[in-house]
Amino acid sequence: MDREPARVITLIVVDDHPVVRDGLRGMFAAAPEFRVLGEAADGVEGVEMAARLDPDVVLMDLRMPGGGGVAAITELTRRGARSKVLVLTTYDTDSDTLPAIEAGATGYLLKDAPREELFTAVRAAAEGRTVLSPAVASRLVSAVRAPAAAGNETLSAREREVLTLVARGTSNREIAAGLFISEATVKTHLTHLFAKLGVKDRAAAVAAGYERGVLG
Repeated sequence: MDREPARVITLIVVDDHPVVRDGLRGMFAAAPEFRVLGEAADGVEGVEMAARLDPDVVLMDLRMPGGGGVAAITELTRRGARSKVLVLTTYDTDSDTLPAIEAGATGYLLKDAPREELFTAVRAAAEGRTVLSPAVASRLVSAVRAPAAAGNETLSAREREVLTLVARGTSNREIAAGLFISEATVKTHLTHLFAKLGVKDRAAAVAAGYERGVLG
């Protein structure tokens, strides 16, 4: 006769694909040490569900219409949520990984991870331990060890100013007004600093800026 686990780990699943949610729910339902409390289709719904149900772990996808994972992780961190966030996604690029970790994710796992690896990651996340897939861990180590991307790696003084303002949440229009330049020039500076940092968007640029010592 199977014995009940000493502690049941509760979790919610946040993913915009119903098939993925159903598959994860079924997988965890088959293991008595886990209990899925609910499912959400986007980050906004996930944040509210986490606040209401207070799970041990939130399994969070990143790219979802209606509210992405990084914004949701940021909001959960801002609220001081007890829940630990384990990112479960198909993406392991720098522009996805760094912002999620910076936002407060406890772990980052790819959706092709074997079942036992996923279970182990959820257990670790529930205990507050960091869990990273090998591919993601390798990217983070590279980002820390390489102060900047190869090539034109040094940001100009003006690019650093722009990146600092971006990190404060300043819009392109506000940056242009504050630096007395046109919005087109701001966009040009952003394009250049994205290339130098090896990223594709503002959030990733800020995360890379902190990781590589450009900011703070």
